[in-house]
Amino acid sequence: MNVFQAIIIAIVEGLTEFLPISSTGHMIIVSAILGIGKDDFTKLFEVVIQLGAILAVVVLYWKKFFVLDRNRLSFYMKLIVAVIPALIAGYLFSDRIDKMLESPLTVGVTLLLGGIVLLFVDNWFKDPKILTEEKIDIFTALRIGFYQCLALIPGTSRSAASIIGGMQQRLSRSVAAEFSFFLAVPTMAAATGYKLLKGRELLMAHPENLKLLLVGNIVAFIVAMGAIKFFIGALKKYGFKMWGYYRIVVGIVIIAAILMGYTLEV
Repeated sequence: MNVFQAIIIAIVEGLTEFLPISSTGHMIIVSAILGIGKDDFTKLFEVVIQLGAILAVVVLYWKKFFVLDRNRLSFYMKLIVAVIPALIAGYLFSDRIDKMLESPLTVGVTLLLGGIVLLFVDNWFKDPKILTEEKIDIFTALRIGFYQCLALIPGTSRSAASIIGGMQQRLSRSVAAEFSFFLAVPTMAAATGYKLLKGRELLMAHPENLKLLLVGNIVAFIVAMGAIKFFIGALKKYGFKMWGYYRIVVGIVIIAAILMGYTLEV
């Protein structure tokens, strides 16, 4: 991987991390198109640059994370409880997840199926009862956390899974989206820390890769700042159908390309 390839993948991460279209799935496909082999550093890079994206959430919603009062303590507890299912599932199925990360076909199928679901989500959950984050209780947060586990399958989208889970728990679209952003912080921070711990020997053996990680995180941070603002506005105005159609088209293209013999496997 060179600096140009690192920047392209980081742009994809920043654009897609908080949209319901699967950042991991898009990075897998873009890596294949760029001809980047799925070596250990590429897998590490695609996880660790998520740190830049989650820092965008912390900056944009800094009052949620740093203004300490009774409501903030409750906020932290909800995030801690909600992240537990994904941490357990990610640890138990780490090797299987790494294997799926090598399969563009898995990404194509899950993008297609997830897109079909998004076409109907707005009609399924028309009567939200929870209109602010403060109204989310611990048990609701935990149930949303279980939905987030679906995103361990590449192409599913952590954002889509947790937002749909929130709407199923009677959160409004915008509140579900924002809680999904907040939940991304401990989830991806834990995933990044775990990946760095596992890959520390790789980074020590090839310190030049640290520069790629730094560049990737900076680019992902800058792009994610704009993507978050855009998504909240688009979600309030248009709902999920536009993302559903996008996922269906991309999923069909990926599956068709593989069936036609194009080499996307990495």
